[in-house]
Amino acid sequence: MKEKILDIARKIVEGFLAGMLISIGGAVFLACYTEAPIGKYVGAVFFCTALLCICIKGYSLYTGKIGYTIEKHSKEDISVMLLGLLGNLIGTVACGYLIALAVPSIKENALALCEGKLATQALWQTLIRAVFCGILVYLAVDIYRNHKTPLGILLCIPTFIFSGYEHSIADMFYFAASGIVSARALLFIWIVIAGNSLGALVIPALKCVGAKKKEAEPAISQEEQKKDAA
Repeated sequence: MKEKILDIARKIVEGFLAGMLISIGGAVFLACYTEAPIGKYVGAVFFCTALLCICIKGYSLYTGKIGYTIEKHSKEDISVMLLGLLGNLIGTVACGYLIALAVPSIKENALALCEGKLATQALWQTLIRAVFCGILVYLAVDIYRNHKTPLGILLCIPTFIFSGYEHSIADMFYFAASGIVSARALLFIWIVIAGNSLGALVIPALKCVGAKKKEAEPAISQEEQKKDAA
């Protein structure tokens, strides 16, 4: 029982650490947010620090893990992912409030950013933005995992930020830093989590379908050869 509790705590802590790093990336983005004319672009590039450190250290970021549930979906994998998401939430909310308290200008920028999201986006638009973010985050992590290069992170992360796509864990930080607590904000976050999840699963799902099709083709060819021989 004690070991199980310690294991759960470890998974949450790994998620917390990932949330803390996303908060650091989000904070530098907000710090640059109003710096004309290229503040947003500089902030987007430095935001890469967060995901790069998460990948190097192996911390549990929900948006970086959900795409792999098609390949591996044991109870352990699902547990790591969901407890990691809880840790992401705790980490971003705690850091969001602390950073906003220490740096009031970041809170002001977070408030402007989040009010804009709630005022200008219909929920279906938020979902679509989150789907495309999920695709890019999956690619960033997958390129790092399979090719041991940060290139995917350095390109994919600024791409989703420049495009105005929505990242659920970053949004948790932004809303916490803004001080906005409402049913609309909570619904917004859940929509973004759903969209990120769907987006991260698109490429693995299509790869899985393609692999099954390739496996079936040789069997069909062998049957045709037997018929021709007969």
